[in-house]
Amino acid sequence: MTSRIEDDGRADAPAAAVVRLDPKERILATAYALFSTRGIRDVGVDELIRESGVAKATFYRHFASKDDLGLAFLERRDQVWTTGYVVAEAMHRGDTAEQRLLAVFDVFDEWFQRYDFEACSFVNVLLEMGAGHPLGQACVEYLGRIRGQLRRWADEAGLSDTEEFSNAWHLLMKGSIILAAEGDLQAASRARKMGLRLLEEHRSPPEPGKEV
Repeated sequence: MTSRIEDDGRADAPAAAVVRLDPKERILATAYALFSTRGIRDVGVDELIRESGVAKATFYRHFASKDDLGLAFLERRDQVWTTGYVVAEAMHRGDTAEQRLLAVFDVFDEWFQRYDFEACSFVNVLLEMGAGHPLGQACVEYLGRIRGQLRRWADEAGLSDTEEFSNAWHLLMKGSIILAAEGDLQAASRARKMGLRLLEEHRSPPEPGKEV
């Protein structure tokens, strides 16, 4: 295994970077690299132990089961990918709330062009495990957090019916990811254009007698 967690949520760097971590972090870094690209069920505990370079007892001292490690992976994914990459980049690129919403698709466009594009782990694991599984339930929660961020930006922008808007915007985001996984590298650009129309639909009209 030659991987570590990059700032933008990816895992591809020298193995020495993982070896320098403490055992728990080595296990989690290894899980991040494997789970984000292959899902949960395809990766066995023996492989996780082997690739992280820890003893079996060490593994189970930190994570009672693979599901526990999967939950830790999803939490890390939320921190590194959602907050540390997508939201942080959108905040950096946009001066206004509307600009930040649109910037999400600019970030996605660059992400989709990467050779190691791995799609959305929350959607992948939810479909793999099902909403009734603890990992699937966690994915539903993390996806809800993304919609919450979209709604906060929509509120800040003064848009109307921000709950409906955030659901629709998230639909564009998830749909573009699926299309990119199918090979459509222009999916984010198309979603951005649709987003412009959605923004127009949800811009609140001026109050009667108030200048635009």
